Amino acid sequence: MQISINFKNINSSDALKSHINEKFEKLDKMLDASADAHIVLSIEKLRNIAEINLTCDRIKIHAKEEAENNMYAAIDALSDKVKIQIRKIKDKQRRHLAGDKQSIKSEMIDDALSA
Repeated sequence: MQISINFKNINSSDALKSHINEKFEKLDKMLDASADAHIVLSIEKLRNIAEINLTCDRIKIHAKEEAENNMYAAIDALSDKVKIQIRKIKDKQRRHLAGDKQSIKSEMIDDALSA
């Protein structure tokens, strides 16, 4: 995974860069092909904001997370959010390839009718 990190209103630190590389290298194992991740870390007043644009073959993910007074918490929440989105996309692809073309919307309707 190619990771590029931009800092806005914050000094760059090796600790933040290594934390980002550690978190997002784990996500690279979930992807089939090599990916490009553009991460922007910024501070606005008391909010620490971490934002990512991830592209891999047909997968394009944009996510944004905020935390108060802790950039590491924002990065952790961002990696969790991206992990969930990757799982959702992979599950959708698996169902499509298996021939089960049932949509998420129809699953929700079936669950509501059965309750």
